[in-house]
Amino acid sequence: MSKITRKVVYTSRNPKPVSHFSQAIIADRTIYCSGVIGIEMDEPKVVPGGVAAQAATALKYLSDLLEDAGSGIDNVVKITILLTDMQDYDAVNVEYKKVFSSNHPARTCVAVSKLPLGAAVEIEAIAIVGDVQHVSA
Repeated sequence: MSKITRKVVYTSRNPKPVSHFSQAIIADRTIYCSGVIGIEMDEPKVVPGGVAAQAATALKYLSDLLEDAGSGIDNVVKITILLTDMQDYDAVNVEYKKVFSSNHPARTCVAVSKLPLGAAVEIEAIAIVGDVQHVSA
């Protein structure tokens, strides 16, 4: 049986994790990104401007992480969005559509009672690393 490569990914373009976890793990050709929140780059506090600003920042960090791991937004196959208030669903979708304008990944959005640092939204992704041929059904 052949071995599968497992690689830890960190990028300096994201804030350092606020706890003990990897920013992402590549297992074979799949990258599993930890949840990303919209926090300041140099200090662990949420960005000002509400849930839309937090979502935009989290999506930027996610995009940077994927790029530095050899993947990208177009290679995302699954997104999970965690919201502390489902009333924020539409505001997050506005920012989400700016990033995922085509090749829409599968997605789950759930309400949670709390997120780290008082964030209103957290976004995690699973993506493919390498060249991907996009085929429509």
